[in-house]
Amino acid sequence: MVDDEQLRTGDTDAPAGSTPSAGTQAPARTDNPAEAETSHDDQAPAGAETTAGAAAAGPVEEQPKTPVLGDVLLAIEELWPESLAEQWDAVGPVVGRPTAEVQKILFAVDPTADVITEAIEWGADLLVTHHPLLLKPVNSVATSSFKGDAVHRLIENGCALVTVHTNGDSAVGGVSDVLADALGLQDVRPLSPADNGLPEEGIGRVGELSEARTLGEFAEQVFSILPAVAGGVKVAGDRNGIIRSVAVCGGAGDSLFDQVRASRADVYVTADLRHHPASEAREGTVEGRPYLIDVSHFGSEWLWLTPASAALDNVLTDQGYRVEVKVSVTNTDPWDFVLTPG
Repeated sequence: MVDDEQLRTGDTDAPAGSTPSAGTQAPARTDNPAEAETSHDDQAPAGAETTAGAAAAGPVEEQPKTPVLGDVLLAIEELWPESLAEQWDAVGPVVGRPTAEVQKILFAVDPTADVITEAIEWGADLLVTHHPLLLKPVNSVATSSFKGDAVHRLIENGCALVTVHTNGDSAVGGVSDVLADALGLQDVRPLSPADNGLPEEGIGRVGELSEARTLGEFAEQVFSILPAVAGGVKVAGDRNGIIRSVAVCGGAGDSLFDQVRASRADVYVTADLRHHPASEAREGTVEGRPYLIDVSHFGSEWLWLTPASAALDNVLTDQGYRVEVKVSVTNTDPWDFVLTPG
């Protein structure tokens, strides 16, 4: 996978205001008492303002602060409100004390063992993942299970875990917004508007291409913007069919076929299309539409990590905090290779 780090802007080697200015430097030492006497006599009286020194010193800049987890959670809520999460979802903090300082934040799609190792080795204080570690209720976090082991490793290494899932899908600038933007869609609107959000929030997006093109050409564009994974991109429809309107849903979107048909989109881009929903969608098309493009679940959501990490960094920076934010370089797509005809 491409290593696409997002570091905090304005981070310099020296803290703000630490470089001595011309008017505040100490006078040079001298071994000649006469020179020292002259220098002493030439000094301004105590309390007198020296214009050059005052102008050079300038206003004292406020030093950036280190946030605690509670501060970061407030910033996350501002960007991706929990009220936008689906009722069945589990979002928000998983482990971590609200009073613990956070200096390094790692973004990833999945809280897998390899991602947690990456976070620990980098010294992350917070891991933000799109997919939940504990989506379904558990009655034990014993280390005999991989989820229990993950919880223990995070706590033992002082790394908090926060989930931004369907609230990150639905919010403005969320997963599907990023996917729509990467494909150059215009006049974008929600595919399934949020019940508790703004008019532009909801699951999935639908928009228009600036120029009509063939399904084959568009599928190649979809393939080009996604990370390389074993499954590639699967397409259902006439390769030479002309498309203009596009519906997208990052992650698994085969529950939205009614909304896709209602939008009259020419093609639907999503992930995890199962046999029966895909087959029924093809049987129920009107003049072959909507065409279907099935992509990697991981790949469709990986695109969101870089703008999401930058957005959180910007909010914290505006609040006077200094953090280092990074996107995981671990490919968490579960498939290793694929066999195809020919």
